[in-house]
Amino acid sequence: STIEERLNTVLLQEETRAVTVQAGVMFTETEALIGEQYGQIQVSLNPRTQGQRSVSEVVAAARAAIIDLPTAADVSFLEMSGGPPTEPPVKVNVRGDNFETIAKATSEVKRIVSTIPGARDIRDNEVPGRRQLVIDLQEAQIRQFGLDPADVARLFRLHTDGEIVSILRAEGEKVELRVRADQQSLSRIDAVLDVPVALPDGTMTTMRPMVGTAIERGRGVIQHYNFRRMIQVTAELDPGTTDTLTANKIIVDRWQELAANYPEIDLDFSGALDDIQESLDAFLPLSLFGIGLIYLLLATQFRSYFQPMLILLTIPMSIIGVIFGLALTGNPLSLYTIYGTVALTGIAVNAAIVLIDAANTRVANGMRPLLATISAGRRRVVPILMTTSTTIAGLFSLAVGLGGKSLLWGPVATSIVSGLLVASTLTLFVIPMLYRLFMRGKTITHDVQ
Repeated sequence: STIEERLNTVLLQEETRAVTVQAGVMFTETEALIGEQYGQIQVSLNPRTQGQRSVSEVVAAARAAIIDLPTAADVSFLEMSGGPPTEPPVKVNVRGDNFETIAKATSEVKRIVSTIPGARDIRDNEVPGRRQLVIDLQEAQIRQFGLDPADVARLFRLHTDGEIVSILRAEGEKVELRVRADQQSLSRIDAVLDVPVALPDGTMTTMRPMVGTAIERGRGVIQHYNFRRMIQVTAELDPGTTDTLTANKIIVDRWQELAANYPEIDLDFSGALDDIQESLDAFLPLSLFGIGLIYLLLATQFRSYFQPMLILLTIPMSIIGVIFGLALTGNPLSLYTIYGTVALTGIAVNAAIVLIDAANTRVANGMRPLLATISAGRRRVVPILMTTSTTIAGLFSLAVGLGGKSLLWGPVATSIVSGLLVASTLTLFVIPMLYRLFMRGKTITHDVQ
């Protein structure tokens, strides 16, 4: 095809692993669309090496070469993300009851999206159907021929699908008894209008003078969302130009100016915005639940209400490290970095646990809290530094992209590395001081088996 030929001029041999052309199917990140109107070209790239283009750069080059081709096809580009959110940044469900009104409103929404800086691959999911013959019975003409409109409608049924006259049962199965006229080979879709019709006065005519006709393209699929018909508008956003929240806010604000013209229409926003909002809504309660479980485990182990709270102070220390790490590397605070921060809460407390457990052991053996704190710090500083260093070393290459920068997991590794580095450093100074301050005059006894 022309598109494939133009695409091959953009791809470099050393960076391309395979190019697959598929007809009748189009895969998206959430579903597979099947139909004769679909086609897709899949490009698989080799792992990026020094000096080669990134995936985004390859997609941008392909778009520049293909998007201006004189073709009736709706061409769009999809860069597989491989992780959440899997939905497009902009996804608007235009809901209503009348498809003509929905289509007009959809055009307005697409126009609004096209004005958003960085918006690209703007499309809707309205699927064109097959060409169909629309027949409008003309009652006045039918009466002039001495017929009833119901008789003409029945003739059409008999010459097409047939008419069900009875329902029988055969071996427990329902069988329809259908009467249908002799099937003829129709070279044109409107040839059924030339079928002879006997009139009450004994003369013959055809159905053509009794009907009005039009050949239109039907709908390939009728989609519903929350019990109403809808057409879905989606778009991609260039990273660093406009974020998802800003783009959807622009659509909402500009739609308010047009909403009075479409009183039957309402917009429902989903896509990446819905994924982000769902994750943010679940983040706080799940984080509190996790921290509560950590507190219960530590309280059971140390038999103290206060010491687990002292250990949990390392969590805000680690968050400080995450903020500084993202600021230094230029990574945004995204869902991925939030996932890294959640994982960090279970790692950052380890150093404080080691320190406080060592100090408790010495206090239980009769050592004063000051000396126990100093001794625990001296004896546990090397194990703490070793465990922290090995964790940081394991994630460092992913964080800085030594073997290839990952847009998905690089920020996660960065948040863990920076948070752990700051939390472990502050733990060595802050936790011993707080332990010494709150352990004055207290003793700890250990059970002896």
